Amino acid sequence: MHAYLLIGQTTDNLQQTTENLAKKLHAKIMEFPLVKIDDVRSLNNLIRLSFNEPTLIVCQNIHEAGEEALNAFLKNLEEPQENIFFALSAPSVRKVLPTIASRCQIIKVKKSASSDAQKLKVKSDDMATEFMKMTTGEKLAFIDKIKDRDKAIEFAENLVNFLHNRLHSDKIDYAKTAKNLETVSQALVNLKANGNVSLQLTNMTIGLP
Repeated sequence: MHAYLLIGQTTDNLQQTTENLAKKLHAKIMEFPLVKIDDVRSLNNLIRLSFNEPTLIVCQNIHEAGEEALNAFLKNLEEPQENIFFALSAPSVRKVLPTIASRCQIIKVKKSASSDAQKLKVKSDDMATEFMKMTTGEKLAFIDKIKDRDKAIEFAENLVNFLHNRLHSDKIDYAKTAKNLETVSQALVNLKANGNVSLQLTNMTIGLP
């Protein structure tokens, strides 16, 4: 096989998969944009030259290329040349022209679990930061939207983690942060013990100085 279609949405994972593929083929990587018909003409002029060593030509986001460009590019997939491989990328097979996809070995690139977890952590930290900056009235308006117990528990857990991490930071009011941590932790215990969701969140919010 000389053509590969990498399906995925995480840039870092796509890059790692491309590098692994290049190592497997013992090929060097050459990035080449492929959007317009002029790009294909430039590519064709390039690959008419003799390649002395295996080369993996990487065309990212192939689904964004125009149909005219893809039809012109198709010949390169139908008539493979020595020492030339192609790695195309797209977020979904459905977005790729069927005539292109059918001539490639499809490699599905999975999301990194650690990457997803890190994104969720950042999002949770941001939410906790913004909540603690709000006035009491704004906090009450915010928690009024939380009706589900599981979401309330998740929110309280995020606040606990955020405040716990703050205790180890420099230039903070340690006593105030410790008091807030105690208040939120008690609300979390009550929520897990089936305490009224609105009441526990309201008491927690009022108890935050």
